[in-house]
Amino acid sequence: MNITQEVSSGRYVIRGYREGLIVVNEQSFARSLIVTPDHLNPDWQPQTLAELRCSHLESIAALRPEVVLLGAGQRLRFPGPEIMRYFLQRGVGMEVMDTAAACRTYNLLMSEERAVAAALLVR
Repeated sequence: MNITQEVSSGRYVIRGYREGLIVVNEQSFARSLIVTPDHLNPDWQPQTLAELRCSHLESIAALRPEVVLLGAGQRLRFPGPEIMRYFLQRGVGMEVMDTAAACRTYNLLMSEERAVAAALLVR
């Protein structure tokens, strides 16, 4: 799926997504990643929802987002309650969706100048 949207330069924009591949600006990534308008971490460790632990969320929380979008892979699946509680206890909103929806939602919230972080699992 191609996602097209023009935004100011110097920002991280998700340009496309398909199974196993996320395109941010002009770079393609075949691994899970974290993206905010001003930060890109292409080496986020969990590759599947089953691997996701609270310790993986610390790098996201350090970015101080107001909302976190968790792209759970090809289909909508929910993490365990400890993952959901992690951001709730910190007063940060968290939405879980499939990765394609998370990519689209990230671009929309970013264009609205929101402090959004997308944690995108590719598998």
